[in-house]
Parts: sequence; C-alpha cells; structure tokens
Amino acid sequence: MTEPSVLTASVRPGVPAHVALVLDGNRRWAAQRGLGVDEGHRYGIGKIPDVLQWCEEEGVAMVTQWILSVRNLQRSPQELAGLYQSFTSLCERLAAVQRWRVRVIGDLELLPAPVAEAFEDVQRRTEQVEGMAANLAVAYDGRREIVSAARSLAQKYRDRWPEEPAEDLAWWEGEFAAHLGTAGLADPDLVIRTSGEQRLSGYLTWQTAQSELYFCERLWPDFGREDLREALHSYASRQRRLGL
Repeated sequence: MTEPSVLTASVRPGVPAHVALVLDGNRRWAAQRGLGVDEGHRYGIGKIPDVLQWCEEEGVAMVTQWILSVRNLQRSPQELAGLYQSFTSLCERLAAVQRWRVRVIGDLELLPAPVAEAFEDVQRRTEQVEGMAANLAVAYDGRREIVSAARSLAQKYRDRWPEEPAEDLAWWEGEFAAHLGTAGLADPDLVIRTSGEQRLSGYLTWQTAQSELYFCERLWPDFGREDLREALHSYASRQRRLGL
C-alpha cells in the first residue's frame, strides 16, 4: 500500500500548506455585465494562473482548483464548447510557463478526446517542475471518486484477504485513500468557495473532512489578491482542533 504524502509546512508559518478552491460565479459575473456565458468562462479560467501565482507568493505549497464538475457536463453543447476552448488555452499556458507542477484529478474519459489530451499533455510537460503543486479537478465529483475507489479496492481484494488485521480501521483508511484520484496528495487545510454559496457541492468529499472552510462573496472572475489574503488571514486566526 502506498501511504498518502503529507505537506508538513508551507513556506511561511500560519499559511495553509494546501489550499483548495471552488471556482464559482462565472455565469453570474457575465450576466451582470450583459456578456455571454463564454466570456464569463473565458475570464474565469484566465484567472487561474493569477491565483496560482498569488498562492505561491503567499507561501502556499499546493493548490487544487475545481474547474469542472461532472454535473457541469449536462450544460448546453455551446457552453461546453466555449469552456473546452478555454481549458485548452489554460493547459497550453500552464505548460509553457513551466512554473508549477500540474496534476489533473477527475474522469478525463468524460471529456472530448482533444480536451483530455490537452490536460494529459500539461501533466506530462510539467511533471519535472519543482515548483508549487497545482492540481486541477476536471470532470470531478466527490461521490463518484469514492465509489470508484471502493470498486477498485473490492477488485483488489476480491480473491484474497489482506494480511493486516481487518479490524485495523486506520490501515483500511490509508488503503482506501490510496485508491482515490488524490492518492499521494495531502488533504486540503483550507477550502475557499467564491460567489457566496455556502456548500461544497461534492468537492473532495473524503479529503475535506478536517479542512477549514471559507466562503467569499466575490464572484470568481472578480476574486482578487486581497480576497485571497482575507481567506488566509481567517485561516491563520483559527485554532485548528482536527476533531479533537
């Protein structure tokens, strides 16, 4: 079994080592300005590298951004086409800058082949980069991930029982985590959701059990560095008990 890695510290004391973000509000942002949905997504997706840079400069070691849920795939073909074009541009930009090590989490097989290939390409082209870890949750759903991990674990032990005691729940927890899409990644310390919605909507359902939550009123395309700093300040002011 491969044990999940742990980020022991960020660059600066009091700063979360792993920040996860729910990028919400692109469509509302566009509607408020009389713009098309494509423009909202284009602007929102274009904000991703900026936020990565801000996080890096603030001392964050890992960032995970949810850019497309499985439910989002039910949107109109026209809207999805615009999103896919923005994703392709994002992948090329991240691969060219060679600043962050990109990992994609989610079911790429649900995407059109050229889009899936763009995400696979940026992973391949940045896998040797030693900078901050930048994870992209694409065609992702927390429940789907858990079900997939359970199926994988059942398949692994279908014909044999592990030598470790069956009642050792800590061992099973680690074994289960190793079958998630985030295997090897530390759990988020802080989750930030924009647009004022106060729910996680199935984002990293397993991994956020002990995460601190921060809900920002700002729509994602308007999310700025000061908004990030306010979230980090809120995190630093809390006493993390981790269920104790």
